[in-house]
Amino acid sequence: MVHNGIRYVARNDDGRRAYIEAWDIQANRKLWELTVFTNHIDPKLEEDVQWAFINKLSVRDGTLIVTSERGDKYQIDLETKAITKSDAARSPPPDATAHPHDIPAVLNKAIMNGLLAKEYELSFRMDPFYLRGDFNGDGKIDVAALVKQRSTGKLGIAIVNGATDKVTILGAGNATGNGGDDFEWMDSWKIHSEDLVASGTSVPKLHGDALLVSKSEAASALIYWNGKRYVWLQQGD
Repeated sequence: MVHNGIRYVARNDDGRRAYIEAWDIQANRKLWELTVFTNHIDPKLEEDVQWAFINKLSVRDGTLIVTSERGDKYQIDLETKAITKSDAARSPPPDATAHPHDIPAVLNKAIMNGLLAKEYELSFRMDPFYLRGDFNGDGKIDVAALVKQRSTGKLGIAIVNGATDKVTILGAGNATGNGGDDFEWMDSWKIHSEDLVASGTSVPKLHGDALLVSKSEAASALIYWNGKRYVWLQQGD
């Protein structure tokens, strides 16, 4: 991106940090380099699924606005090089308070009965923060919700059985396949219908709906019920 004779470049060649270079176009000379944000790397997980890069640059009123793949926005004062992270980068913001009517009855019941509330809390870091589906194929609608382990802050998914109210925690302190015990890397998820077959991957016949969890432009995986428990099936690197 070019502004007032200066080209601002996001190299995106280092998965552990995201940085900006400023170049004088006429002199073809680098003026400065600035690290905007770093990516915390959990050595227990595949490193590349934890990377996040810069995907948009813009300038407004003397401020360089940097947007990451996760939707976070950073404002850089072009005079002082001071960096400010915008609190309004996500909608809704992480862990914002949801209104009670936004929470499905089966999920609210699990919270009220203490199955979730003692060790976990709902996380609103992504929209939607819950998904409905018949995940175990029993004909009842179950609910999967984003949760955070209170003691560690680790993120994951709670699946509430629509028939029994039993809660299964994936991530959030409980190691699950290549996803590890912290799903902080995940930036999107959706229902994968049992009628669909993932292209290029050998997927066993599903008993019910599955969850497709992913990190943008990186890895994804199916979480599905195999008849006894929820298992992880890697879909890509």
